Parts: sequence; C-alpha cells; structure tokens
Amino acid sequence: MNTITARRLAALITVAGVALAAPAYAQDKTVKIGVLNDMSSLYADIGGPNSVVAIKMAVEDSGLTKKGWKIDVISGDHQNKPDVGVNLSRQWIDNEKVDAIADTPNSGVALAVSNLVKEKNIVLLNSGAASADLTGKACTPNTVSFTYDTYMLATGTGKALTKAGGDTWFFLTADYAFGAALERDTTAVVTANGGKVLGGVKHPINSSDFSSFLLQAQASKSKVVGLANAGGDTTNAIKQASEFGIVAGGQKLAALLLFINDVHSLGLKTAQGLTFTESFYWDMNDQTRAFSKRFSALASKNAMPSMTQAGNYAMVLHYLKAMEALGGNPHDGAKVVAKMKELPTDDPLFGKGPLRADGRRVIPAYLFEVKKPEESKYPWDYYKQIATISPEDAAKPLEASECPLVKK
Repeated sequence: MNTITARRLAALITVAGVALAAPAYAQDKTVKIGVLNDMSSLYADIGGPNSVVAIKMAVEDSGLTKKGWKIDVISGDHQNKPDVGVNLSRQWIDNEKVDAIADTPNSGVALAVSNLVKEKNIVLLNSGAASADLTGKACTPNTVSFTYDTYMLATGTGKALTKAGGDTWFFLTADYAFGAALERDTTAVVTANGGKVLGGVKHPINSSDFSSFLLQAQASKSKVVGLANAGGDTTNAIKQASEFGIVAGGQKLAALLLFINDVHSLGLKTAQGLTFTESFYWDMNDQTRAFSKRFSALASKNAMPSMTQAGNYAMVLHYLKAMEALGGNPHDGAKVVAKMKELPTDDPLFGKGPLRADGRRVIPAYLFEVKKPEESKYPWDYYKQIATISPEDAAKPLEASECPLVKK
C-alpha cells in the first residue's frame, strides 16, 4: 500500500467513525433522575414523596416519552445527613447511571452533593436547599437553583418587617448551613435598613422542645423574633411561642421560611398574621391553580404543592427541554447546564426569567401574610399577598456575586 492510499484509508476510517459516533449520541434518549430529599422527617411535607409526584408530572408534560425517550425517576432519603446524601448519590451515579439529582432540601446535604456532582460531571437540580452559597461562593458549572434562596427570603421578610418598625431582632437559628446562611443574609438586610440584631441562639435540627430558646428570645425584648429554620422546626417553634405568649406580649414572629404545608399543619388560628416570602402560591392565577389541582389529585394527603415541589416541576421541565435541544443525552452535566442557561426559561408556574451564569434562576418573589380563619373561603385558601418583590431585587446582583463563574 503506497503512502497516498494509506492516507485515504485513514481519512475514510476517521469519517466513518465520526458518522457512527454522531447518530449514537443523538439516539441516546435515556435519562435517569434521582430525587434526593427528606422522605420521613421534618422536611418530608415540603419535599418528600410529593416532590417525586411533581417531577413525574414534569416528565409527562415534557412530551419526551411520547417522542421515544425513556426517562426514569428514582428516589431516596438523605435523612438530613450530608454523608448519607453523598453516599447515596455516589451509588446512584456509579451503579444506577443517574444523570441528575433533584430537590435536595437541607443545605448541608446540597452543598456536599454539589461537590460530588461536579466531580462526576452530572447535574444538580436544586429546588429544596436554600443556602445562597450554592449560587455564590460554592457555585459550580453543574448546579442550578430554581426556586428561592436565603438572599430572597432575607430581602423579602427581613426588609419588610424592619421597615414596618421591627427594628430590633433576635434569631432562633437551625444549627447547620441553612440556618447560618439565613441568619447571615437577614442580618445584613436588617442592619442595612437601620435595624439592629440584639442576639440569637442556635438549636439542633429537628428539635421538639424550644422552651429555653424562646425564653432567651423573650428576655431579649426584641421587637422581632426571627425563625431561621424550616419545616417541623418552624411549626414547633411557632406553636410553643404561642404557648409562651410571645406574640401576645408584643413581639412579632418572623417565619423567615414558611411553606403552605406548615400553615396547613399549624391551622389558621395559630398561623394567622405571620408574614413570610415565597416565590410560588398555588392560588395565584389560573395556571398555578390548574397545575395544583392536578398535583393534589396525585399527592399524598391531597396536599397542595409547596414552593419547592412546584420548583421541582418547573426545573425538571426546563432540564428536559435542554436535553431535547441537545438532540440526546450527552452524559455531560456541564454541557446540559450550559444549554439550560442558554435556553429561555418559561413555564406555567413561575413564568419567564433567565437562568444566570451563577446557576440562579431569576424570578419574582412575593410577600404574603397568613389569613385569619374568617378570611379563608375554601380549602387551602391561606395567603393574602402584601407585596411583589421584583426579580432583580429577589436575587443577589451578579456584580456582588462571589461565584467564580461570573465575569465582572
């Protein structure tokens, strides 16, 4: 074989290889999503099995299965322990070939899993974890946060209450990454608006007895007692604060993170008057109502969707839109996230809004107040809207971001 013939043969082999590789990539239309959250403890109602319901709805509504895609959804309980969450995620990635991990309420778990996801080059679709660090100093090219964060909560509730005269604060803070981030971000907002933090106390996650913490809050004589916790911790603290006469004594409770499931658990008699910030409420418009009624029919306890469950739906819908735009599953998490950031986001629950370079989806937030029992006209009619927080105010400005992906 002469030199020219050898070169031609090598070129033909190369071209054939490319031709074979391209269709193989385009034809790989299988996706596996692992839903990682608290299935049995204090965050189970705001995420738990009903997050799986929301994600399966997104898979169905994406229309991809009718186009020949095979999309599997599996789930597991991280038990609110970072090591458990990481070990389970590693098993999923290595043995189950999971392409994306979704939900992850509990910021400690989410931050640890985010590092693993980057190492393994898959995708973290965060809806449940609140720490703004996930799109700040701990951001990665593989993680997106769709629904809310501690910056949004602080900007909404902290600013509103301070400006309304609640200019002295005392914090009851869950003793892990989420609580620390929420207290930090709320403190910054309170002081920026002329308020002062008189003190605070940290409590273990999943506490049943808040009496000693509430006594310290009462003794501080602060105008506002900020609850930098979530789920069962928030509802327990509110119930016991009522027994201690915190609100009756003139102090205001700030539930810095409150979900509709918490209000349902507390009942309007106990929860009435609480001010809080969310980016989703089931009864906001025709589209949120239509989705929520479908969701409720499938959900355990016929619950209406929490903010994070709605976020899971919207986020997975956009993730699958990116997969379709890529023409198949590239098994390259950073590439999928880059496509998610490139495509415009638009869904029936949160509307339009960019997915920024730092992985944060920019959407409006809303300041709500829990209705009085006599104001509620039908089941789950719990909120009245006090104010709208613009998308630009609800997300930390990119120029102030610590995310290394952001070019300044």
